Amino acid sequence: MATTRDYYEILGVNRDADGTTIASAYRKLAVKYHPDKNPGDEEAIARFKECSEAFEVLHDSEKRARYDRFGHAGVNGAAGGGGGGFADVEDIFGAFGDLFGDLFGGRGRSRRVRKGRDVRCETTLTLEEAAVGVTKTVHFQRHEVCETCSGSGAAPGSSRETCSYCGGHGQVIQQAGIVRMQTTCPACHGEGSAVSDPCRDCRGKGRQLHEAEAEVKIPAGIDDGMQIRMTGHGEPSPNGGPPGDCYCVIHVKEHELFEREGQHLILRMPITFSQAALGTRLEVPTLGGRAEIDVSPGTQSGDVFRLRGKGLPDPRHMGKGDLHVEVTIDVPKKLSPEEETLLRQLAELEQKHVAPHRKTFLEKLKEYFVQDEES
Repeated sequence: MATTRDYYEILGVNRDADGTTIASAYRKLAVKYHPDKNPGDEEAIARFKECSEAFEVLHDSEKRARYDRFGHAGVNGAAGGGGGGFADVEDIFGAFGDLFGDLFGGRGRSRRVRKGRDVRCETTLTLEEAAVGVTKTVHFQRHEVCETCSGSGAAPGSSRETCSYCGGHGQVIQQAGIVRMQTTCPACHGEGSAVSDPCRDCRGKGRQLHEAEAEVKIPAGIDDGMQIRMTGHGEPSPNGGPPGDCYCVIHVKEHELFEREGQHLILRMPITFSQAALGTRLEVPTLGGRAEIDVSPGTQSGDVFRLRGKGLPDPRHMGKGDLHVEVTIDVPKKLSPEEETLLRQLAELEQKHVAPHRKTFLEKLKEYFVQDEES
């Protein structure tokens, strides 16, 4: 199960730490809690997995950006993906063994496989689609096995040859005094073999760039900028491991009526002075249809009426947000003769029957002008 502790806290680094600092902090913790140094210590193994999970996210710029923005929700679950932890320590050795040379004692290197690279795509939703969830067809590019050489990288009629630099091991040993370090072979890049006559179609890489298509199921309530992981839709592994994943970035269009704040919606509704003063029942739009609110007499501009459950669902939790209807008093720029007559009559009544707080203000205003004239 993935940890819920802060990844920066686990590694003991600041949030602005660079990649070198993060890798160095992880190396120290990995050595400290290495299972071979702590045989039978389940707590040490748990700490080893925890710091490895933190490093898996923070050493990857895209995953780190999602984590910084959304926290654990950005790298785990339906709307994130990518930081779900490791099943066992062998997964960790397979993922990060090259970072440590001989610190891991060469465990699993002979059979280590690498996961394929992750790829990225984007899709855009309307607010209505984001509210109910939708399935979208997305297109993206990924490298696939070259059909001409079947992924070997060698031209038809030829084959890969054992790397003469590392003898086919994919690793070389470098020693300086008592320090002994095992690193990836610089000649074959860990493959253990090389191509003397490369395939012309893929130029010896064994893979070619292709256009891919997939369907992504988007949960209801997803927010702009969230990502969905499509497992296994990334690039194939270079040496028989599992394929990478495809991360689909979600963009939600701005709505012409509603503004979004998390799972809540805001609707700014203009009303007339008479509706605000006398009260009225208003019909308001929602994402699911129509609803009504009762505007009480004496409503002020900026007052908010809440319609529970008329917002958006949360893709990670139960329940829905609310719709907040903020009323604003609309002052007409043009009046009909009848409207102007009635408003002038109202203005005369207001001068004859001034409310106490307004009378105080007018008196202060009169005194101010008198003082100004005297000075």
